[in-house]
Amino acid sequence: MKEAVTENIYRLPLVLEPQPEGGWTITCPILRGLITEADTVDEIVPNVTDALEALIEGYEELNLPLPEVLQPMNRNAPFLTDTIIQLKAA
Repeated sequence: MKEAVTENIYRLPLVLEPQPEGGWTITCPILRGLITEADTVDEIVPNVTDALEALIEGYEELNLPLPEVLQPMNRNAPFLTDTIIQLKAA
């Protein structure tokens, strides 16, 4: 028997703003307070995950309800997502 899934999946639009020194500042236009940075493409998802976890913990510590836009996705339904893929230039 499979164990119950204890993780939630969230779909969030992200704005990646290039920085002059390299890397990006990453924000979410629908979730105020979500901000992080990444030096490489590989760092984007883990850094956003850390920032989202910290933001949710902050809401919980302050006994505030999560924003309505922050709803877990239905894990059993198909969904559309965009993904960043970095390839070496030809």
